[in-house]
Amino acid sequence: MKTKFPVDAFAKIETPFYYYDVELLKKTLDTVCKEAAKHHGFNVHYAIKANFNPRILEIIAASGIGADCVSGGEVAAALKAGVSPSHIVFAGVGKTDKEIALSLDAGIFCFNVESIPEIEAINTLAAERGVVAQVAIRVNPNIGAHTHANITTGLAENKFGINYEQLDEVIDTIEVLNNVKLIGLHFHIGSQILVMDDFIALCGRINELQTMLNENRGMVLPHINVGGGLGIRYDAPDKYNIPDFALYFSTYAQHLKLFPGQQVHFELGRSLVAQCGSLITRATYIKKGTCKQFIIVDAGMNDLVRPALYSAYHRIENLSSHKADEVYDVVGPVCESSDVFCKDRKIPATQRGDIMAIRSAGAYGEAMAFGYNCRSLPQSILSTDIE
Repeated sequence: MKTKFPVDAFAKIETPFYYYDVELLKKTLDTVCKEAAKHHGFNVHYAIKANFNPRILEIIAASGIGADCVSGGEVAAALKAGVSPSHIVFAGVGKTDKEIALSLDAGIFCFNVESIPEIEAINTLAAERGVVAQVAIRVNPNIGAHTHANITTGLAENKFGINYEQLDEVIDTIEVLNNVKLIGLHFHIGSQILVMDDFIALCGRINELQTMLNENRGMVLPHINVGGGLGIRYDAPDKYNIPDFALYFSTYAQHLKLFPGQQVHFELGRSLVAQCGSLITRATYIKKGTCKQFIIVDAGMNDLVRPALYSAYHRIENLSSHKADEVYDVVGPVCESSDVFCKDRKIPATQRGDIMAIRSAGAYGEAMAFGYNCRSLPQSILSTDIE
């Protein structure tokens, strides 16, 4: 399924803006729901940090998928979009009292907890309300995923999670508190992972830990949350517009050893929304230097920061030109040398005013946009707005 860009309509819209292919988003969600829920009985929560555009959230909520939140603002956004509180999980190392209170008052399903002080704070706030908060311990499996260092989260050196050697102390703490109830274990090893071996390794660690808890403490927890992390193909957004969810979920079904009655939860973000979104921009100038030529576009690193932050690759297409390729650096107007979308890229010969699409930008694009240089935040257009 190839995304169709209504170039004639784009010509009348001020750039830069994010464009979302609603048909692709719905097809992706349908694929996930069929593979996860119908084939394996898995529970899926959407990681809101990937894209919290309100209209995108409403489409996701309507599919029946839950929400994975990492701030009180995301909990509020999930509730506003129509996600049931019983399908909301709240993770993060630094939950404030205000965020915890909001979540308790809403009656969310579970807090994924990451330290003893946090657990004690949740217990205190729950006691004030006369409720019992369900919690899952985020365990650090100390697995190095095959991804960028800045989006690896499962190593002992990372700020996330509770290390193996601390687990007994944390469980002991929860067991003596009256207003928190331990219902599960939570894991997350990183993002943009395309190698199934990483997920197989995680299954192995979970299996070891479950066996240890069962043998040493007689404990079987009802919920296992394996996090997310499934990546996408940034190099071929039309050929691989929907990730291989069948392989992903079957990997866990095959390698994760569960006790009777246990439920498995996933927290997917990028894989659900990345390919449906593109940053649409115009060529402002074509600048020819002594050894390079540049396409200077009206989108900048403030609109899509991933290339500057991670040296991330995004396919860039000239929607207006069908001429022979030339070699360009595509750069933005922001007053920083890092405001570069690509270097030495073959792109059809480009002229001032051409409309360009920076693909696979539906995740961590609009969500991470900021107002540096007093630049306005990009607007968003859904395909249904134009059709």
